[in-house]
Amino acid sequence: MSEVVAVDNLVKKYAQLQQEIGKVIIGQNEAVNFTLLSVFCGGHSLLIGVPGLAKTLLVNTISNSLGLGFNRIQFTPDLMPSDILGSEILDETRKFKFIKGPIFSNIILADEINRTPPKTQAALLEAMQERSVTIAGNQYNLDLPFFVLATQNPIEQEGTYPLPEAQLDRFMFSINLDYPSFEEEVEVVKSTTSLNDQKVNALFNAAEIIEIQKLIRKIPVADNVIEYAVSLVGKTRPNSNLATDLVKKYIDWGAGPRASQNLILAAKAHAAVNGKYSPDIEDVQAIAIPILSHRVVKNYKAEAEGITIKEIITSLF
Repeated sequence: MSEVVAVDNLVKKYAQLQQEIGKVIIGQNEAVNFTLLSVFCGGHSLLIGVPGLAKTLLVNTISNSLGLGFNRIQFTPDLMPSDILGSEILDETRKFKFIKGPIFSNIILADEINRTPPKTQAALLEAMQERSVTIAGNQYNLDLPFFVLATQNPIEQEGTYPLPEAQLDRFMFSINLDYPSFEEEVEVVKSTTSLNDQKVNALFNAAEIIEIQKLIRKIPVADNVIEYAVSLVGKTRPNSNLATDLVKKYIDWGAGPRASQNLILAAKAHAAVNGKYSPDIEDVQAIAIPILSHRVVKNYKAEAEGITIKEIITSLF
C-alpha cells in the first residue's frame, strides 16, 4: 500500500477513533489528540491536571479504543521497583523463576507518578527508552507497542517527589488538562449520574498501531521544516546564539536534541491525521508547546513576574 493511500485511511480511522473516544470522554479534545499523536509516534505522555478531570478514564478509554493491553500502576511512597518490573522467586525445584510485573503490557498508566521516590521512578527509565527491563542481569523485552501514560496532580506538593530531568525528557508530550466548559460539565454530570453506560469499540489492534508508527517515520519532511524545528529548540537555550532576550532573561535551561527529534516526529503525525502527506511549519508550531514545555526550566525572575513557559515558547514562533 502506498503512503498516500495509507495516510488517507489513517485520516478516516482517526475520525472514527475520536468519535469512539467521545462517547466516554466529553471535551478535552486537545488532550485526546496529543495523547493519540504520541501513541502513533511511539512516544510517552505525561498528563497533568487537578483531580476529577478524567485523566485515568481518558487513558483507559484510549487503550480500549486502540485494542491494546492495559495495566494501571498506582504510584505510592512505598512502591518498590520490583512492584513495577517483577522479581525472581525460588520455585518448587529450587530454581529462580522470573515473575513479570505490571510493566509487561502495551499501555501502562503510571497513576500519580510523582508520589513515589526517585529510586522507583527510575525503574521506568530503561523500559521507556529501550522497551526492555533488566532483572538480575537478564534482559526481558516488553510487548510492542509500548507506552507509558503518566498522570500528575499539579496542585498538591505534600508527599510528592519532582520528576528528575532525565525522566521528564523521556516523555514526548506534557499535556495539561483544563477544567471543562459549562456545557461540557453539564454533559459530564448527565452521563455519569445515570445508568447510561457507553461501551467503546476497539478500532485498531497492536499490529496496526505498529504499522502506523512505521508509516509516520516514512513520511518525508522538507529540509526547511527540520531546520525550523532545530532552530526553535536552539532558541530555548539561553547560552545559544539563537536565544532571544526573553529566553536569556527568564530561562535557566533549554531543551535538548530529543526535543528536536520529537518535534519532527509529532509534526509528521499531526500532518498525517489532518490529511497532509508532508508536515509544514504550522504542524511544528501546533505541537511545540506540549513537547517543549516540560523540557524548558524557567528561573526565579520568571516565577516572580508570573511569566509562563507557554508565553515564552509562543514568543519564539
